[in-house]
Amino acid sequence: MAQPVKPFGGSRETILLVEDHSALLKLVRQILEDANFSVIAAKNAREAMRLEAEFPGTIDLLLSDVRMTGRSGPELAKKLQEQRPQMRVVLMSGYPGGASLVHHDGWQYIQKPFAPAALVDKVKGALRGDSRPANTPMAAGSGSLGWHT
Repeated sequence: MAQPVKPFGGSRETILLVEDHSALLKLVRQILEDANFSVIAAKNAREAMRLEAEFPGTIDLLLSDVRMTGRSGPELAKKLQEQRPQMRVVLMSGYPGGASLVHHDGWQYIQKPFAPAALVDKVKGALRGDSRPANTPMAAGSGSLGWHT
């Protein structure tokens, strides 16, 4: 049984979520909103870049799929960090070896499928500046969601 997601105290950090599978985009958005994050959701890198350019406030974290049609998650993260160098990055993938595509100090990685609590913990850690290497997968734990996109 999945553990409930506890809200992240304090201010509502803003997360730019990029996922090209619509059902997963909706699910991850709900998990993050239930944990008291403000979420800007995009279905691809092009939409994410447009939303980022239009958003006047701070985007605290980019949570993006690694492999997407068009620009990849790592390519998107590099481009967005040119405009917002303070923005933290968490990349996710359901593909075996997805962590090997993440080669940047300070970026985090989470392997799909993951439990909602594991995702929230990873996001909180990235926002705190935890220094877990980007290529270190976080265990899905019990109650993980059964998707691999």
